[in-house]
Amino acid sequence: MKYLLFFLLTVPVYSQNFDPAEIAAHRESINRIFADPKTSPLREEDRKSFTALHYFEPDQRYYITAQFRITPDTTPFEMKTTTERMPRYRKYGELHFELEGQKMKLNVYQNQELMNRKVYEDYLFLPFSDLTNEAETYVGGRYLDFRIPTGDTVVLDFNLAYNPYCAYNYDYSCPLVPLENDLPVAIRAGVKKFHD
Repeated sequence: MKYLLFFLLTVPVYSQNFDPAEIAAHRESINRIFADPKTSPLREEDRKSFTALHYFEPDQRYYITAQFRITPDTTPFEMKTTTERMPRYRKYGELHFELEGQKMKLNVYQNQELMNRKVYEDYLFLPFSDLTNEAETYVGGRYLDFRIPTGDTVVLDFNLAYNPYCAYNYDYSCPLVPLENDLPVAIRAGVKKFHD
């Protein structure tokens, strides 16, 4: 069982403005990771025919400034995964934003093991699901990652949403999206599902 955290390799530096060129460059770096036998999560038979992941076109509607609210003194809990592994997280904060005229909220989490490592101490994890799951995107939902913001807003760029590694290879153990992070809209941004 493998449980490499994808975001350790791919946390982007969020631009101050929507920039399709930056999104394209980020996607190219991900494709290089997937093509390299040393870093790819793909099974060998898939990697041999791999050329690129499939994405929705960059869309400014999914580049959102969200209000960030810290939730202090939350109790750590064991997050369910695709295997029996139960990593400990705590709810670190909430993101409040509007999308398609609806008010939305997503919880962000802090991994209790990673926070003790200097280089990862400010990382936050955002798993989410939406109405594209199964038909257009991975059935189990997708992820975004952040560094802890210094202010009360954060850029929420769904164009950078990515699949957990278990979407490509069942040897990986991946956190399941908590029910409270299921969005009632279709997020047609970011990576699509790997196989039809």
